[in-house]
Amino acid sequence: MPPSKPALDSASIRILDLLQQNAEMSISELAEATGLSASPCWRRVNDLKESGVIKGSVALVDAQALGLAVNVFVQVSLKQQDRESLDVFNAAIRTKPEIVECYLMTGEADYMLRVVVEDLMKFQTLVVDFLTRIPGVANIRSSFALGQIKYTTALPTGHLKAGRGG
Repeated sequence: MPPSKPALDSASIRILDLLQQNAEMSISELAEATGLSASPCWRRVNDLKESGVIKGSVALVDAQALGLAVNVFVQVSLKQQDRESLDVFNAAIRTKPEIVECYLMTGEADYMLRVVVEDLMKFQTLVVDFLTRIPGVANIRSSFALGQIKYTTALPTGHLKAGRGG
C-alpha cells in the first residue's frame, strides 16, 4: 500500500518550503515568514520532525570545493534479481561513501548509482576493484556528467496545496 499524503495545512507547508531552502532559519524568522507566533511555529516544526516529515537537517557541501570534480551515473545489471542477490548488492553499495545515491530501477538496468570522485583513476578503481567484484554483477554502464543544470534537495509541495486555494 503506498504511503498516504500527509495532512498538512498551509502554514506547515510554508514552513517546509522555507526550511528546505534554509534549515538554519530561526523559529522567530519562520514564525514571521508564516504569520504565526513563535510558540505555535515551534510546535509545528517539532510535529513535522516527530511525524517523520522532516527527517533531519544537513549542511550541503559543494563537491567542487572538496575536489570532487567527476560526477558519474552508473547503471548496474545483476545476473539475477532474487532477494539474496539484491541484498548482497545493497549491502556492498552502502559501504562506499563515493556512491552518494543508489536506486533500484525498472527497465534495462537493475540499479542506478550516482558516484562522485576526484578523478577518472578513482572512478576506474571503484569499478575494477569494487563494483566488478560484487557477486552477481553482470553489466556496468557509466555516463559522465559534463555539467550540472539543476540540483536541489527541496521536494515539491505544490500537490499538498491543491484544493486549498493556494
